Amino acid sequence: MSFELASCLLTMFVLAGIGTPIGYSIILAAVVYLGFAGLDIALAGEKILQGLYKSFVLLAVPLFIVAANIMNAGTISERLLNFCVAAVGRFRGGLGHVNVVASLIFSGMSGSAVADAAGIGKIIIEMMTKEGRYSRGYAAAITAASATIGPIIPPSIPMVLYALVSNTSIGALFLAGILPGLVMGAVLMAMNSYLSTKRGFAMEEPVPLRQLPRHTANAFPALLMPVILLYGIYGGVTTPTEAAAVAAFYALVLAGLFYRALSFRALYGVLVESARSSAAVGLVIGGALILNFIVISENIPGMMAEALVGLEVHPLLFLLGVNLLILLLGCILDATTIILVIVPLFIPTCKELGIDLVHFGVLVVVNSMIGLITPPYGILLFVINAVTGIPLREIISEIWAFLAVLVVALLLMIFVPEIVLWLPRMFGYLG
Repeated sequence: MSFELASCLLTMFVLAGIGTPIGYSIILAAVVYLGFAGLDIALAGEKILQGLYKSFVLLAVPLFIVAANIMNAGTISERLLNFCVAAVGRFRGGLGHVNVVASLIFSGMSGSAVADAAGIGKIIIEMMTKEGRYSRGYAAAITAASATIGPIIPPSIPMVLYALVSNTSIGALFLAGILPGLVMGAVLMAMNSYLSTKRGFAMEEPVPLRQLPRHTANAFPALLMPVILLYGIYGGVTTPTEAAAVAAFYALVLAGLFYRALSFRALYGVLVESARSSAAVGLVIGGALILNFIVISENIPGMMAEALVGLEVHPLLFLLGVNLLILLLGCILDATTIILVIVPLFIPTCKELGIDLVHFGVLVVVNSMIGLITPPYGILLFVINAVTGIPLREIISEIWAFLAVLVVALLLMIFVPEIVLWLPRMFGYLG
């Protein structure tokens, strides 16, 4: 390792360690590298601008953030919850099932785990803890665990970022996420059923079946969003970025005109919050673009690929090793940083070993989402704590069972690639 690269990494880790936002840490570390390497520091700005202007797909990120925030500001989340209660609330652990099913549906609109947790999370936790039906920690834990499904089922902001660094088809990635998302939902519901029966959680008063059509009709326009998105992309009507714009516009029309639940004041607040969230993601993306230039300049991907191929590593062993590393990194780093900074190092090796990049991308995103609920960092645990006030120790004590079944689901996707690749291949993806 060169002195310049060592200085860059040391600066980045020290800054991140003292609490500097990761985007600033990466950018400042890159400037240190350029200074020691005798390169023009203005190169940092040039690489950021080049990367942003060449990546039309990045426009999808702020647009999906806007769509998710509009969904939260309107009554759309509540309507979806009422539909889920009517559909699955009658079973043992009913509100836990409602929690998971609501996340499965909401994930088709937001593309963000944090938006899912902050949006429907507070509402469903209040429903679950009312009159002591579920403990606070359990309600918060299953909410955090189910929110991880958000970026797996399309649309997905992390998959857009992965497509940026791997040059992989966003359409194929979106399709590949559908079955894994359903598998994650199924294992969470199975664990919820087991724990609900073991602990004797009270059953909910079933909603009469005659009321189900009314709840379905109320939620139907919202349920159409993922259908519209997927048809637009796979029907050749829109690009993924244009589909993100359609999602934001459809959410605005739905909340503002159809449901009449979004005032101009609320819309202004949505746009301001979306701008802040997009800027935070943009800083990390900008830092990652410079860092990727440094990594390529140091020929790190080439050296890694040569070393691993020389050892004749089996693709399956490589996948297990990388996923274990990402799982550990997920305890301390957020998903955006992992995908933009760490994952590009492994892309050349995946190509050398013949690992499908769509399969690898879905595994990375699923793994990064599991990291969001893995103590001690687990950003979703902090989000739930912030919006509900439930102590972290109560959430962490209940999260382990759900964390375990999600890891089992991840292993299933590693050993059975068809879970990930079956749908993309049905639609003509060759890999």
